[in-house]
Amino acid sequence: MKTDLYNQQGEVISQIDLPDEIFGLKVNNDLVHQAMVAQLGNSRQVLAHTKDRSEVRGGGKKPWRQKGTGRARHGSIRSPIWKGGGVTFGPTKERNFSKSINKKMKRKALFMALSSKASSQQLMVLESLSIEKPKTKLADQVIKGLSSKMKGYKASKKKRDSLVLVLPDTDKAIEKSTRNLDYTKVLSAKSLNILDILNNKYLLLTQESIPAIQKHYKI
Repeated sequence: MKTDLYNQQGEVISQIDLPDEIFGLKVNNDLVHQAMVAQLGNSRQVLAHTKDRSEVRGGGKKPWRQKGTGRARHGSIRSPIWKGGGVTFGPTKERNFSKSINKKMKRKALFMALSSKASSQQLMVLESLSIEKPKTKLADQVIKGLSSKMKGYKASKKKRDSLVLVLPDTDKAIEKSTRNLDYTKVLSAKSLNILDILNNKYLLLTQESIPAIQKHYKI
């Protein structure tokens, strides 16, 4: 599969062959959905936790004797029907939302997401990308210039399409320059994941990222 190769100024300098085993797959929506749900479940943090009657403090002594008071019998003031008592069937931190997925299935779903970006012309390959010094204004200018070349890209102040920038390895200068840009997410080739690809409309990757992806996934 061939695609245009751009320089940092957004000019087409040549064409490049994209490996079909990564960017030329037919998309299976069910598999992509399964991988996405698994990643969401595995990254979910269980925060809500309520105490049942065994966890609430107090209630060791019987409030009053069993018979002879004329009142209903009670064994503990920490019963769920008492104010300040335990919660019945409330959420607990023991809940487990993690889901397992086959390693090959997860990798194939990721490649299908990349293939979808390539087939829908939402993918741009750069010869290289470098920023002189960590400065948000410089990164904003470069990314805006490149984004204007993408098909159907919206860059208005009210509505701006988001994109993922894929680098062969971590680059502190680029990461610092883009961390205040809410429409840009920077990932290394090793950190590619299906959720970030699907949550952002466009994919911008450098030429060196392609062999880095192949090396990481042993293709």
